[in-house]
Amino acid sequence: MAFPKYVIATAACCVLANGVHADIAVGELDTAVKSLEPKIIEWRRDFHSHPELSNREVRTAEVVAKKLKALGLEVKTGIGRTGVAAVLKGSLPGPTIALRADMDALPVTEQVDVPFKSTVTTEYRGEKVGVMHACGHDAHIAMLLGVAEVLAGMRKQLKGQVLFIFQPAEEGAPEGERGGASLMLDEGLYDIAKPEAVFGLHVIASLPTGTIGYRSGPMMAGSDRFSIQVTGRQTHGSRPWGGVDPIVVSAQIITGLQTIVSRQIDITAIPAVVTVGAIKGGIRYNIIPDTVEMVGTIRTFDTGVRDDIVKRMERTAQNIAAASGATATLTVSSPGIPPVVNDAALTTKMLPTLERVAGKDHVRQITLQTTAEDFSYYGQKIPSLFFWVGITPQDKDPETAAFNHSPLFYVDESGMALGVRAMLSVATDYLQGR
Repeated sequence: MAFPKYVIATAACCVLANGVHADIAVGELDTAVKSLEPKIIEWRRDFHSHPELSNREVRTAEVVAKKLKALGLEVKTGIGRTGVAAVLKGSLPGPTIALRADMDALPVTEQVDVPFKSTVTTEYRGEKVGVMHACGHDAHIAMLLGVAEVLAGMRKQLKGQVLFIFQPAEEGAPEGERGGASLMLDEGLYDIAKPEAVFGLHVIASLPTGTIGYRSGPMMAGSDRFSIQVTGRQTHGSRPWGGVDPIVVSAQIITGLQTIVSRQIDITAIPAVVTVGAIKGGIRYNIIPDTVEMVGTIRTFDTGVRDDIVKRMERTAQNIAAASGATATLTVSSPGIPPVVNDAALTTKMLPTLERVAGKDHVRQITLQTTAEDFSYYGQKIPSLFFWVGITPQDKDPETAAFNHSPLFYVDESGMALGVRAMLSVATDYLQGR
């Protein structure tokens, strides 16, 4: 597709007559990205066909580290289990910033018919499942590698330094493990190079290709995982009165949980979501089991609302279970993922950059999003800016396109160049004080 015209800066040479290095020009970035775009797409397809689940991104990390070392960056591996961090030092003094991409895939069986379709399978929660980059992290890795290669080629003009973060387990570490942004930070990520600002992006199906979505302040919800164990008493399916049916009790609890948001929380003030994502109990058609487990997610934008919802969930589950002679135990993951909050000053500062890159008419202020992202941890320590890049083809309706995490999720690869340009531009504009 044709992207909007860009403003071309006049500084084109590396060193002026007086020996002072010229700023990196916007036109230089555009030219570099255009030249590198086929390679970025090739990288993305390789990662797509070799997806790895959270905390298992071994091959992905090895490929990333090898490419970064080849660029002459200082590389640290094994941080946050399989994470990779690398520092690019510019030739000129200046601030330090961080740029982040996530690397993990999802337990989803791909249904998109592309030549590089994932055929990888694994075991997840005791079941054989497909593995797919159904959220676009493969595109994130490839784009940030592209950013690293462009900036490494311009290090003589680069002010300050850039910390590149390739993060595992954004989708959440397996049960009993830690991972993701919080673990990388706890293991000294910001000690490698202390940034004063951090930037990240995410491809999204709800925006058309060529569009950037942003929001100042709270942008994405905090996320908590929960499980509810319902315990009844086993009996034969022909004699339900001989036991306590945890399946029926679970069905009643699920219905009751939905009334918490719809009838007990003031959602005109701020949104909230309670979703049961999986339920498992029983093994045979004519046997009522002893127990049922359900797992799900809570999405909130406020700590007080989150705590209130958890209390109401516990009361609802326990009382409904008790009414039938069963018991219910609620367990909420701790800590949950905090909301993504974009620093207002940083957002205001970088908005003209995003508008220049995509064209003002192609930059949208989005509404609060109940999706979650552990990029939020980076922003708890330093100012952060996270934005969306549309990847639904122009001839498709983003409203009906398969959303992220779907087995039909599709990345319009022509939109990746915009993501690379945007990340390059916010980085260089910030470092050069533009």
